Amino acid sequence: MKATLRSLVAVAAFASLAPSVSHAADGQITFTGTVKAQTCQINGNNGGGKNFTVALPPVSITSLAQGGTTAGRTAFTISLTNCSPATGNVYTHFEPSDTINTASGNLINKEGTASNVEVGVLNNPDTSIIKLGSANENSKPVALENGAATLAYYAQYVAMGGPATAGTVKTSALYSIVYQ
Repeated sequence: MKATLRSLVAVAAFASLAPSVSHAADGQITFTGTVKAQTCQINGNNGGGKNFTVALPPVSITSLAQGGTTAGRTAFTISLTNCSPATGNVYTHFEPSDTINTASGNLINKEGTASNVEVGVLNNPDTSIIKLGSANENSKPVALENGAATLAYYAQYVAMGGPATAGTVKTSALYSIVYQ
């Protein structure tokens, strides 16, 4: 019994020497945002609705013979109509997903059989690269005029990691229209 009492006294004495931990807030972060009711009718690639396909032309593996080369640049558009309100700016945000190579900002050939090939997206007409899935992806805003706008882009094959091999290319991108 004396040993137990001595042990308890020793533990209590030791605990009193330990520094006390206190939790106090150093500051507060406030998050704000806006949810807009603005909507538009989306018509992709001249009649494809909001879900549409961009068909890249067949290209030879010799045109994608080394990493970084591009081929098959193809124009496509996302047309917006009946936007309410009818003014402001809009742009396309390409959502992060498992089809995007975050290092290159290109689309991975997720469902195709060709290797060392990705699909890059560019602004049209200035051909600046859009780094898909990035917060700074570089998709250019377009002004709404009378409730309508056309967002113009290019897609192209990009050889990545060496020469492309023959096969199919099939990938996809999720997108949202952002209203400013």
